[in-house]
Amino acid sequence: MPELKKNYFQRRSKPKGPRSNNRINSPEVQVISSDGENLGIISTNKAISMAKDEGLDLIEIAPNANPPVCKIIDMGKYKYDAQKKANKAKKKQKKIELKEIKLRPVTETHDYNFKLKNALKFLSKGDKVKFTIRFKGREMQHSNLGHELMSKIKEDIISHGKVELNPKFDGKQIIMVIQPI
Repeated sequence: MPELKKNYFQRRSKPKGPRSNNRINSPEVQVISSDGENLGIISTNKAISMAKDEGLDLIEIAPNANPPVCKIIDMGKYKYDAQKKANKAKKKQKKIELKEIKLRPVTETHDYNFKLKNALKFLSKGDKVKFTIRFKGREMQHSNLGHELMSKIKEDIISHGKVELNPKFDGKQIIMVIQPI
């Protein structure tokens, strides 16, 4: 079998980020100067030459507008500002976690109260809570105990969260998910 060239499987990657300078394919663009002043609609070639005269780049900011909006700015500065803005938005995001609390149908009241307190703590932090009631052996015959326990949890937690997934059987356990209000 003939040996394939190394470049055969390599694809050309599209340049990331907005189009700039000669990659802008619109005949006319609306130009914003480097100091933020609107220069109006200008031919693309003239706008590129204006940017080169200032030692900057013409960057397409709103490609879907008609005509596209371009700004005269340094490409490195533009990418840096965009990255900084993305990092700031990422910091503000809260990742919602799913915390699981496992119970048995014969859980004593002190243990129940302790686990309920933890569930309320998780909900106040903004996390979802998954309650699981496991049945062993002959306990499956008394599934009503599990349903009663789930309804008691619903009543006790109603002020801090709402039921996202109603109690349902999943094998030998009952599952219920509660999300914070």
